[in-house]
Amino acid sequence: MRGLQGFSNCKTLRRLLQTQAKGMSRKNKLQKFAEVLSFPNVYECYNVQAPSLVGVGMQPVDLKGRWRQTHFRNDNPVVLELACGGGEYTVALARQFADRNFIGVDVKGNRLWRGAKTALEEHLANAAFLRTRIEVIEHFFAAGEVDEIWITFPDPFPRPSKVNRRLTSPFFLEKYRRILRPGGLVHLKHDDSNFFQFALKTIVNDPQCRLLYADTDIYAKPLPWPELGIRTRYEIMHLAEGRTIKYLRFQIH
Repeated sequence: MRGLQGFSNCKTLRRLLQTQAKGMSRKNKLQKFAEVLSFPNVYECYNVQAPSLVGVGMQPVDLKGRWRQTHFRNDNPVVLELACGGGEYTVALARQFADRNFIGVDVKGNRLWRGAKTALEEHLANAAFLRTRIEVIEHFFAAGEVDEIWITFPDPFPRPSKVNRRLTSPFFLEKYRRILRPGGLVHLKHDDSNFFQFALKTIVNDPQCRLLYADTDIYAKPLPWPELGIRTRYEIMHLAEGRTIKYLRFQIH
């Protein structure tokens, strides 16, 4: 017990352990950042003031209007998952639909690492990842290049002062309109009732949006689409807490 002898004060020991944990976490993040640079299925934006992408080895790459041709090398539909976190939903969708191309988008590279690594390990050539802020998403996709968008359990930003940061705010719907094909689908899956009602109201009040389906408890009945049954780690936690999962499906014209 030599390591504890000098710590008669429990608070001092606790602070030391917390500092060590933070150091280990920081080291793990740096290792993931370094590994991501070698992944052929990850592209990153390092400067949102002058948005551009780099790929393997920090080599510049321009994929706007060229995702099918340059990265996926097919003519299949392109589907985005925004705020994808660890990419669980992106990877699961890629497993289910080999005839579609999926791109998980998130600002945190250490989160994307897990999904990108899994996709490589499983040889899912139809799954890619983009690290960027969603506020500049139109810099990386041409008009009409995206066929569908999934938004799964994003931060609800409950404070009124942060309403424009909600991924279903008018600000972001306009971003999606710039990259979606006319009539492109948007899917929202969430546990937060206030966020769900905000999204529903925003969609109904937007003349360029058409609500196709709304459900406040998708598991209370047979699922209308099998992909709704994909459960991420966070969704499993929400369900264990007794929350119901909501879903919206709408078009943007």
